[in-house]
Amino acid sequence: MFEDEDEDYFEGNLSEDLERFEAFLKGDTLPFLDSDRLEAIMDHYLINNQYTKAKVCADHAISLFPYNSLFHLRKAQAISATGQLKEALHLLSQIEKWETPGCEFLLTKASIFSQLRDSKNAIKYFKDALALSEPEDRDEIYLDLAMEYENANDYKNAVLVLKDAIKYNVHNEGAIYEIAFCYDQLGEYENAIKCYSDFIDENPYSFTAWYNLGNAYSKLDRHEKAIWAYEYCMLINEDFGPVYFNMGSAYISMEKHNEAIESFQKCMELDGEDPMALCYIGEAYEQLNDLKKAREYYTRSLELAPLLPDAWLGMGIICDLEGNTEEALVLLNKAANLDPENAGIYHVLAGAYEKTGDLVQAEEYYQLSLALDPTDEECLTNYLEYFSEKSIIQAYQYICEFNEKIGGNKIGPVLEVNALWLLGRKEEAISKFKACVTESKEKAKEIFEINPELLSVQEFVHLTED
Repeated sequence: MFEDEDEDYFEGNLSEDLERFEAFLKGDTLPFLDSDRLEAIMDHYLINNQYTKAKVCADHAISLFPYNSLFHLRKAQAISATGQLKEALHLLSQIEKWETPGCEFLLTKASIFSQLRDSKNAIKYFKDALALSEPEDRDEIYLDLAMEYENANDYKNAVLVLKDAIKYNVHNEGAIYEIAFCYDQLGEYENAIKCYSDFIDENPYSFTAWYNLGNAYSKLDRHEKAIWAYEYCMLINEDFGPVYFNMGSAYISMEKHNEAIESFQKCMELDGEDPMALCYIGEAYEQLNDLKKAREYYTRSLELAPLLPDAWLGMGIICDLEGNTEEALVLLNKAANLDPENAGIYHVLAGAYEKTGDLVQAEEYYQLSLALDPTDEECLTNYLEYFSEKSIIQAYQYICEFNEKIGGNKIGPVLEVNALWLLGRKEEAISKFKACVTESKEKAKEIFEINPELLSVQEFVHLTED
C-alpha cells in the first residue's frame, strides 16, 4: 500500500526528516518539507504502527496542501487504526466528492467496514479494489476478500475466491491453508481431496498441498492415504514439523504405536518439546502397556502445560490400569473440570465409577458422554453392556429409543440386533441383521466382537461371508 522507503532519494533524507519531525512534535519549528517528504514520513509512521504521529503529520500536511487527497486518505488510515472508524469513513466520503476512488482508497474503505463487522460492504469494496488493483497487489486482496467471506460464515464463496487466488499465484501458501480451513468448516473433505489433488497435478512440489491433502484424508479416517500424502510432504520438505505431528496422530488411530512415537519425537526434534506431542507419546506407550514410560511422558506434558486436560486424563487412566481407581477418579475429575465438553473424559469416568460400584455416577456419566457425542460407538457399546447386566429388557428398550430418537451411531443397529437375540427374539434379530449387512458388512461383523457366541450361529456367519 505504501511506497518503499529505500529508494535512493530517501536513503539519506528520510532519517533527517524524521529527526526534524520528532523535534516538531516536542515543540520545535518544522522547516518546510515538500509533499513527497511529508508523505514518506507518514508512510514510515503507518508502517511502524505509530498512528498518532502519522495523524499529526497528516494534519500538518493538510494545512500546507489542503487539496492533496492522499494526505486526507493517510489521515483516515491513521485514525481508523486507532478505532475512530466513523470519523475515518466521514473523511473518505469527503475524498469521494473530489475524485474517483482508486484501489488504495477502496481497500481502506473495505478494511474499515471489516473492522465495523459490516461484511457486506467490506466484500463490496474489496471486490471493487480487486478490479482496479495492480498484479503485484492481488494476492493480498484475494486473501482479504476470502477472510471477509469467512467472517460472514459464507465458506462456499470464500472457497471460490481462494481457488481464484491459487490460479493467480500457485505459490500462495496463505490461500492453500485458508481453503483447507473453509472445507473443514463445510465438512466437505471429499471436495478438499479433489481440490488438493488437482492442485498437486499441476504443482507436485507444493509440500503444503500434500500436507493439507493428508489432513483431508485424516478427517475421513482414511489414515493410510493420509500417511501416503504426509510422506510426500516430508520428501519435499523434511524440516516441516507439523507433518510429523499429524502423521503421529494418524499412526495412533491405526494403532501403530511405535511409528507414532517415532513421528512425534521427530516433530519435537524440529519444533521443540510440545505438551500435546508428549501426551500422545504417553498414550502410545499406554497402548503398548508400558505404563512406566506412559506416566513419564504424561508428567513431562503436565510440566509444560499444567492445565492440559488430555494429560490429566492419561494420568487417570494409568492409575486405573495400575489398580488405583480411587486415585484415578480424582485425576479424571480434574480433567473433566478442565474440559467440561469432552465426551471422552466422561466415558472414562463412567467406566471408573462402574468399577468402584458407584452405578448411579456411572450411569450419569455414560449419559452425559453420549449426550455430548452420540456417535461414540465404544461408549454406546459399553453403556449397553452396563445396561444388560441390570436388565436385558431395559437395554433393548434403551437402544431402540436411542436409535429412533437420536441415531447417527453406526454401531447402534448392531447393538439392537444383539439385544433382540439375547431376548430370544431370534427371527427378528436375523431380519434386522440382514439390514445391517446391507448397510455395511464391515460394521455388521462387529457383532461377533460384541457377542462371540454368535460365531457359532450359521445364519449370522453366512450373512457376513464374502
